[in-house]
Parts: sequence; C-alpha cells; structure tokens
Amino acid sequence: MHRARHRLQSDVVLETTVLVNRMMMKRPLLLLLLLQLVLENQALRHSNSYYYQDLSPDGKGNEEIYFSGVRLHVESPQTMVSAVQGGNVTLPCVYRYEPEVSSPRRTRVKWLWQPNTGETKELHVMVAFGSRHRSYGDFQGRVRLRRSAPGDASLVIDQLQNDDTGRYRCEIIDGLEDESITVELQFRGVVFPYYSPVGRYQFNFQEAKEACEQQAACLATFEQLYEAWDEEKLDWCNAGWLADGTAQYPVSVPRDACGGTEMAPGVRSYGMRDKSIDRFDVFCFTSSIRGEVYFLQHKLRLNFSEAVEECAQDGAQIAKVGQLYAAWRFAGLDQCDAGWVADGSVRYPITKPRANCGPLEPGVRSFGFLPHHLKFGVYCHKVRW
Repeated sequence: MHRARHRLQSDVVLETTVLVNRMMMKRPLLLLLLLQLVLENQALRHSNSYYYQDLSPDGKGNEEIYFSGVRLHVESPQTMVSAVQGGNVTLPCVYRYEPEVSSPRRTRVKWLWQPNTGETKELHVMVAFGSRHRSYGDFQGRVRLRRSAPGDASLVIDQLQNDDTGRYRCEIIDGLEDESITVELQFRGVVFPYYSPVGRYQFNFQEAKEACEQQAACLATFEQLYEAWDEEKLDWCNAGWLADGTAQYPVSVPRDACGGTEMAPGVRSYGMRDKSIDRFDVFCFTSSIRGEVYFLQHKLRLNFSEAVEECAQDGAQIAKVGQLYAAWRFAGLDQCDAGWVADGSVRYPITKPRANCGPLEPGVRSFGFLPHHLKFGVYCHKVRW
C-alpha cells in the first residue's frame, strides 16, 4: 500500500512536469498557481494526517485508512468520582473526532487501574473491541461499558469492594493514535479509630490491616484521616497505622496529653514506621451500605454468646464495628442503648445528642471491651442486597 501511494505521488509529479512543459510558454501565471496547489496538497498530507491499519469485518485482511486533518479527543466531565462500598458507580469517558467522521470507527477501549495501596504498576480492568470485551481479576463479572451514545466509553462498576478505590485510566486506541484520561475513584465514608481487645498499641501493620478488614472496613488513607479531622473535627490522642505505612493521629483540641497546648490543631505524624516491628492502634475507613444494622428488640438483656445466637435466630449476624459506623453515618441510626457488636465491644450510635446519651457531639459511643458475661442489648446486621 505504501508503494502504491508513492507510485501515485510520482505519477502526479510526472504529469505535472509534462503539463509544465506544454504550458511554459503559453500561460505562465496559471502554471504558477497550479504548481502552488500541488505543493500545498503534498505538505498537508504529510504534516496534519495519520495512517492506521484497520482490520476488515471478516477478519481475512486489512485495509489502510487515511484521515486527513482528523484528530482523536478523549475527555471526561469528572476527574474525581465518589461512591459507597457495595453500590455502583460510573466512571465517565467519552471520545470524539475533530472534525467529525462520516462513519463510526472500530476503536479499542482499554481501562486500567492503579490502586491506592501504593502499587505503581497499572492493572488491567477491561479491554473492549467492537462487541467483544474481556474483564480481569476481581473485576470479572462486575464491569461493563455504558455505551449510552456514540463515543461513550464510560466504565460501570457494580458491587463496589473495599479496595476498588484508586486511579482509573481510560485509553482509546484508533490504529496508531491513542489518547487517554484519568478518573479517580474514592469512597464516601467514615474514619474511626480502632484498638486491640488486649490493649493499646498492639498492632503491627499487617495486624492492623486485618483488624480493619475483620470489622468490615479497610485501612484509612492520609487523605481520609485529614478530611475527618478537617471537616468532622475527629480528635483522637493515640497514633494509628494508615494505609501508606505511616503512624499518625488527629488533634482538634490541643492539650497536654496530646503533644501539648502550644502545638496547633492538626494531623500529627510519626512518619514511616517499620511495618513488622512497630506497634500502634489503627485508623479504619468504612463505606459499606450492603444491608441494615438494627438494635434487636428483646425482652431480656444478653451476654455476648446469647447476643450472637439471638441475631442468628433473627436471620442476621451480629454487626461489625464498621457496619455500625456506616449505619450511623449513612442511615442515621440513632439508638441510646448499649449493645454488643462482633468484636466483643459494647457500643451505641447517636446522631441526635441528648441528655443521658453521652457527649454533646454525634458519634458512635463505646464502653470498650467488657467481660462477656455482662448483659446488654445487641446490634445485628442483615444483608438486604
């Protein structure tokens, strides 16, 4: 094909030369105009065009397509998208040609993901070409392209999981040309401090990660902790692990026990720590709304074992700490009754502070880890979808 195009260009030059000889003496002005048009046409074809190989529909061959002056553009109206765990989300990505092409092109759409866990390598999420598509890893069966209109390559993710947050890159490939945009996915949720039932500063990094996961949460990022301090005035005077391997703690009201009264409010940091040796509490983040948390109405108070059994009898499970926080934040759960939760602690959620229900600020109150023979109510969790 390239040789055929070069022969065509040579023929044009040869025919032009013959025409020049015939018109040299008769019409010099017309000759100059014709020569200028030929040269401009050749310059345009080389300076503002691209070629690509396009597979034929029957798959038996290919043809070389030539677009003169057409450019591929990839855009997103949002570079940051927020969602909640267990829900669905659409990451917008649209592409277009400028100027518009007369017929749709067969483009390849590729979505890649860089998680928030510090992973530097991009991982494949989905690749689509025409009606064919393939998803990868934990995204299999949960992702699809929206395709609500020509050029719509937006990614729809169902049943969002704890570790789905991060940077997603939409890459559109049309032959030799490709363009991409990046959309960041973050969860709306709540940060809560957590410590071991055996006491403070007991977790190394891996144990902290597992502790959050056991309570339907994940390690909080610095950005999530900072937002909790800045917008919600989170104040906690014990350092906890974060997802990046640092140990930090938020102080809204400076005091002697938290670094002194002379230090300004803020998120204070111990910096990067040894993940195997150093031990702290942990800051967890939850965004889960998959189900309902409720205080079990029961005529008797229950010890911990009875509480677990009564939730099961009601077709539920005893609620995890992260589920209780999520219900307080997203469902407005407000119950001035102390109840057992899954880790063996006793807590209760308050959205409307009032007398005899703890401090004047909303929050999830905790009595800590009490002996399991004591009797309280219980918070249960039922999966609704």
